[in-house]
Amino acid sequence: MANPLYDTLFGRHAGRTAPFLHLSDGSTVSYDAFLRLTAQYANSFFSTGLAPGDRLAAQIEKSPEALAVYAACVQAGIVFLPLNTGYTADELGYFVTDSGARLLLCDGSKADALASVAKSADAQLMTLDADGSGSLPDAAKDQPESFEATARSSDDLAAFLYTSGTTGRSKGAMLTQTNLLSNAETLVDYWAFTEKDVLLHALPIFHTHGLFVATNVILLAGASMIFLPKFDQDKVIENLPRATSMMGVPTFYTRLLDDPRFDRELIGHMRLFISGSAPLLAETHVAIEERTGHRILERYGMTETNMNTSNPYEGERRAGTVGFPLPGVDLKITDPDSGKTLPQGEIGQIEVRGPNVFKGYWNMPEKTAEELRSDGFFITGDLGLIDEQGYVQIVGRNKDLIISGGYNIYPKEIELLLDEQPGVLESAVVGVPHPDFGETVVGFLVAQKGATPDLDAIAEAAGASLARFKHPRKLIMLDELPRNTMGKVQKNILRAEYGDLFKSN
Repeated sequence: MANPLYDTLFGRHAGRTAPFLHLSDGSTVSYDAFLRLTAQYANSFFSTGLAPGDRLAAQIEKSPEALAVYAACVQAGIVFLPLNTGYTADELGYFVTDSGARLLLCDGSKADALASVAKSADAQLMTLDADGSGSLPDAAKDQPESFEATARSSDDLAAFLYTSGTTGRSKGAMLTQTNLLSNAETLVDYWAFTEKDVLLHALPIFHTHGLFVATNVILLAGASMIFLPKFDQDKVIENLPRATSMMGVPTFYTRLLDDPRFDRELIGHMRLFISGSAPLLAETHVAIEERTGHRILERYGMTETNMNTSNPYEGERRAGTVGFPLPGVDLKITDPDSGKTLPQGEIGQIEVRGPNVFKGYWNMPEKTAEELRSDGFFITGDLGLIDEQGYVQIVGRNKDLIISGGYNIYPKEIELLLDEQPGVLESAVVGVPHPDFGETVVGFLVAQKGATPDLDAIAEAAGASLARFKHPRKLIMLDELPRNTMGKVQKNILRAEYGDLFKSN
């Protein structure tokens, strides 16, 4: 039996001396060197007693060595669990214990703080620092540079990714070899990646975007990556002339727009800019196109499914939409109460089905049954519609739906209006408790640089354009919106902080 994910993404590059990673110091890591290191790590994992199917939890900084940990897990049949580097020891304790991880890999600076976490979870503790040092590299350096890939089936688990858990306990999404490989194969073809591509990679690799989308696509195409530790504006500007493509979150693009060096001449040779993980403002779409001539390609994915839809590579990339369902992915809009498919143009919950859809939630059969239907459709929790030309539009999360006085209010509709107002850079709309209506609308605004939005004029514009029950009861200026690592606005924080605005005395 083969190991489909390893054989297809990694193994076929054995002995290949072409660059895989271009590092910020100007050095490169060839495919061959990367795979030799991967084999040493795989041998080291087995020498510590790990076996196929065991889980390895990793909270480590981005580096070539960190990427080799992922590859080694695939090669050895170990289930890889990447964890956000911002998680505290208390948060990590839940993930390590819940997953039953046999080994916790962390940065050396956190080893003392995480020793008790590993002990309580009965997991081994090893270290890997951003410079490639640590107890794992020390243990691996004398290991053989070859390792026969462990036999795995296409339905075997390859990774766990934990959801953010903003409305309850984080859920471990179980991703199989087929989930990861099928999505990469679709995206390479749909986005026209070839071995000639050089992807500017400034994303974290503890998230599906930077790891299972960006990295897997490049591996499958046999291309290379400019592998930056993080988004550093100067480094990105410096390296863009060497790249052909870039994947980013919206904040990457808004920061680049603030830099006069980001112009047509700098990126005239670029083939493709992709944005995801959070909605890209239509204003940003327009500004990028006017400045550079490039139309950003926006797509839609999530932890449990990787990518579901994409604007076309060839054809109209429509701002405010996430394009069409990818080949092999079924997408429908359904009534949240009945589950029945809604007519085109009506707003409902988005459901998807395809080889990219995860196997279920770890140790949560009831939650799996709630969100993963028997016919294979996954209830995403996102609300959206399919427009008259087949483009998918996302209007928000189901949990962000505001019900005021019995009326359903979709925050996106109000946010689009607020974003258009003079002096407003971006907005977020949430529902907060109200003694008369159950919930009511509050709008949060961030000003454009040097601007002072007129809140009275904005309220008047909202009054003229929106039904009365949709009017924001209050508009609040913020310096910035709270966001998670991938740029998503954390509306749960806004609801918690401003939940008492209309509390009865």
